[in-house]
Amino acid sequence: MAQPKRRWSKARTHSKRSTWKKEEPKFATCPNCKEPVMPHRVCSNCGYYDGKQVVTKKETENA
Repeated sequence: MAQPKRRWSKARTHSKRSTWKKEEPKFATCPNCKEPVMPHRVCSNCGYYDGKQVVTKKETENA
């Protein structure tokens, strides 16, 4: 099996790894209530997805 002639330097290794950055999560806005929502997820505020009511939220009474 072929072997590399020389080992990679630390600078070369670090420069390759410099692009491994963690991205911030992307958010979309809910077309119904205008709250920020993760893409392709049901809105946790109003329960809409793709313009349709998918989940009904129970109202709690604070008495």
